[in-house]
Amino acid sequence: MDRRAEGEARRRAVLGDEHVDRAAARTTPFTADFQDFITRYAWGDIWTRPGLDLRTRSCITLALLTGLGHEHELAMHVRAALRNGVTPEEIKEVLLQTGVYAGLPTANRAFAIAQDVLAEEAGRPDDGPA
Repeated sequence: MDRRAEGEARRRAVLGDEHVDRAAARTTPFTADFQDFITRYAWGDIWTRPGLDLRTRSCITLALLTGLGHEHELAMHVRAALRNGVTPEEIKEVLLQTGVYAGLPTANRAFAIAQDVLAEEAGRPDDGPA
């Protein structure tokens, strides 16, 4: 399997088909190269590496998105973390840890986003993580 195919498979496994299909549907000639880059590099080269499991990668991603204030990606990666086996309790601990080093205001906002996602996910039918 090539990097693009591996990346596509990992991206779908972590983010879900619905998210990836939405991103693909929104791809334009202007954004096509960027979508290809994300799929090959982030998902095909990094998320497929054997050195860390998906749970650990998700925890790191949550911490970095929170610390860097990338709120627009946080909800998506809270869902991905749940899909990768990170529990709500572990998500809380990641956000608490991040708050100490990245600041309380950023952790406060991350908690609000995560709480909304966790409430939404709790309301879904019990057919596995979303």
